[in-house]
Amino acid sequence: MVPKKVCVVGAGVSGLVSARELRREGHEVTVMEQSGGVGGQWLYDLRTDAGDPLGLAGVHSGIYASLRLIVPREAMSFSDFPFYPRDGGDARRYPGHGEFLRYIRDFCDKFGLMDAVRLNTRVLCVAQTGDGDSRWLVRSCTQRGKDDDAVVTEEVFDAVVVAVGQYAHPRLPTINGMDKWRRRQLHSHSYRVPDSFRDEVVVIVGCKESGKDIALDLSKVAKEVRISVKSVDGVDAGVLKIVSRHHNLHLHGQIDCLCEDGTVVFADGTRVVADAVIYCTGYSYSFPFLDTGGAVTVDDNRVGPLYEHTFPPALAPSLSFVGVPKKLIVPLFYEIQARWIAQVLSSRRTLPPVEEMLRSVEEYNLAREMAGVPKRHTHNLFDLEVNIVLTYCDEFGEKHCGFPRLPEWKKELVWSSRHNMRADNEVYRDNYRDSELVREGLRSQGWLPGPDAGRRCVDDVSKT
Repeated sequence: MVPKKVCVVGAGVSGLVSARELRREGHEVTVMEQSGGVGGQWLYDLRTDAGDPLGLAGVHSGIYASLRLIVPREAMSFSDFPFYPRDGGDARRYPGHGEFLRYIRDFCDKFGLMDAVRLNTRVLCVAQTGDGDSRWLVRSCTQRGKDDDAVVTEEVFDAVVVAVGQYAHPRLPTINGMDKWRRRQLHSHSYRVPDSFRDEVVVIVGCKESGKDIALDLSKVAKEVRISVKSVDGVDAGVLKIVSRHHNLHLHGQIDCLCEDGTVVFADGTRVVADAVIYCTGYSYSFPFLDTGGAVTVDDNRVGPLYEHTFPPALAPSLSFVGVPKKLIVPLFYEIQARWIAQVLSSRRTLPPVEEMLRSVEEYNLAREMAGVPKRHTHNLFDLEVNIVLTYCDEFGEKHCGFPRLPEWKKELVWSSRHNMRADNEVYRDNYRDSELVREGLRSQGWLPGPDAGRRCVDDVSKT
């Protein structure tokens, strides 16, 4: 094997595990990170996009203060580095974001990755050198000190791994009157704490994870929280339970228009005078630094063409992506992607011919379209049942890099967690009962000391 000189863009979860896997294969790795620390989106920043309240510029992280994991910590870890509670930390099964950031930093220290990371380094451009080979010219800008001038550097790499995450470019809906509504509008990317919304009427657009979390957060201080969803009939039982428990939470259909006087008009004719609108409407993929001459595009949030969500056929294997697929087992799936990329670059694994990879992408996209999945959800497996997603992860890892399958007890833990979330989103993180299979698995891995551990069942929900 001839070691490759590889640039990894981003030092979040996907970037750090990419660096670890590349080094294990003997490659020379440089990780470029625009922030002042590792962790990516998990690097909580009290600042918000004050200059652009809709969150389209400025602060990288969109983490809010009350955010907790939605996947059990026992399953939200790398394959060889368990996410055990640390002394003085948040020992809950679903800890807050700060605990996961500490885990990422511990992972970085455990595998000695910091010496490969360049902090405060923004990648400006990634483009092929144009000298007839597959190498890449990377231009970056490093801010060495607060008062120092930024230093622009150009370097040539054999390969580039794009690992910038999914949550940096907020996606906004198109609603009549948005451009004329004079009261506060912001994307969830700019939300941190509920204090400034005290005694206000707030409309939340969207009711996925962030929408539900922020609605509950605001219910403690706001006068009213109005949650707008695409279809009230399609809302799961967990959301209905949340609304029924809190007198100041109300569920509505889509918004018809926003009026200059602060009135929000819903499609059913209901009118509410609101002080603020928060758009919990997700994010779009964005790679402004990447110049591929049209070989890789983002079309209605479909990044493509990407073979197995990882390699653009025309530029593989010198260009690859880690972290594009959504709603999988994270960070485990990123680890699988990274290992595959590292092995392909070292020639331990080979990719199919370009034509075959392109055909595979076309077949995948056609199958999704035939199933009624919108193009913007090309990389989103959330709509699939949990057991199908788990099987997909197993088969992906086994096929591409010989990655071990997820133990059955972890699969059941993930499945039960998802089931509990849908049943009661407000209390599932602190109110659960593990099966014997899960308890035995936890004991075998040192998570539990005795036969009765792993049992958290609260009969009176009002006490939680």
